[in-house]
Amino acid sequence: MKKPRLLLVDDEVLFTENLFKLLARRGYEVTAVNEGDRALRIVQEQEFDVVILDEKMPGLDGIATLKELKRKRPDLEVIILTGHGTAGSALTGLEQGAYDYTTKPIQLNELEQKIDQAFERKRLRE
Repeated sequence: MKKPRLLLVDDEVLFTENLFKLLARRGYEVTAVNEGDRALRIVQEQEFDVVILDEKMPGLDGIATLKELKRKRPDLEVIILTGHGTAGSALTGLEQGAYDYTTKPIQLNELEQKIDQAFERKRLRE
C-alpha cells in the first residue's frame, strides 16, 4: 500500500527534525516546516495527504492554521499533536475538522497508526 505524503508542522526544531527522520525511515514522504504561515504556503504548492500539526506555536497557532488548512484543502486530514493539550482545545480542534488530537510524547507506532487511519479515511472519500 502507498504511504501518505505528510506535512509536519511544529515550531520545536529539534522535535521536528527527529520526527522527520523517524517517519522518513518508515517510508513516508515527509515535508517539515516550523510555522503555521509556511504550512499554508506549502499546501498551495504541493499535495499532501496528512498533516501533523502542533497546537501551540508562535504567530499563527495550530487551531488557526487548522482552520486555514481545511479552508484551502478540505480533503486534508490533520492530526493535532501537542505537548500542551486540554479537553477544551481538543474539542475545538476536532470541531474545526481535525481527524485526531493527541498529546506528546507519543509512541512512534501509535502515531504511525493514526497517520495510516487518517490516510485511509481520505482515500475512502476520494
